[in-house]
Amino acid sequence: MQRFAMRTAFSPTLTRLAAPLAALALLAGCASQAPTDDSGRSRGDWKAQHSDIQNLERWTLVGKAGLRTPNENHSANLDWNQFPYYFRMLISGPFGGGRTVLDGRDGRFSLTNSDGHFEAETPEALMNDQLGWSLPVRDLPYWVRGLPGKRDSYQLETDAFGFPDHLEQNGWEVDYRDWTEVNDLWLPRKLSLTYDDMHVTLVVNRWQTDPDAKSDD
Repeated sequence: MQRFAMRTAFSPTLTRLAAPLAALALLAGCASQAPTDDSGRSRGDWKAQHSDIQNLERWTLVGKAGLRTPNENHSANLDWNQFPYYFRMLISGPFGGGRTVLDGRDGRFSLTNSDGHFEAETPEALMNDQLGWSLPVRDLPYWVRGLPGKRDSYQLETDAFGFPDHLEQNGWEVDYRDWTEVNDLWLPRKLSLTYDDMHVTLVVNRWQTDPDAKSDD
């Protein structure tokens, strides 16, 4: 009985190509992994969560705000509760003239501070009358989520990861400086807002996005 030994022969050409092909496969595998920034954001994250951000109507934001004008330079703590038809902002410190509570429901807005309780048709008018300056309160609930407000036209620029980077709306310019991940959502952590010669910086120390979000006031 004859026995046959089988040997597999590799051509010299295939041997020479093996190393380059392996390197290309490794590079392709690395390219398939989306690049991230220092905070962990990846391209496509914003698009994937956009509808969830739009539907986010209940949240608490706790942070610090700084106000700078040619004549003033103040900072204050901010505790903000937002609901579908109601909001309440507690501003404490020099920025708010001590302790100021601004709230609104169904077109009724009020401001309470050490001088008393005041009401007006818009929150901006209340702040102007009582504090001497105003923030775009009706647009802020959108801007702090990375969204343009609904009332006016806007211009929006995005960064390399597709996240909002620079927003212009209603005379204001909003720059998004940093982001944080909260309950699988990326939310702004630091914003810079400019209107003429007024500059406001908002740094968020804590986001709370659960349905029962409440202030620690």
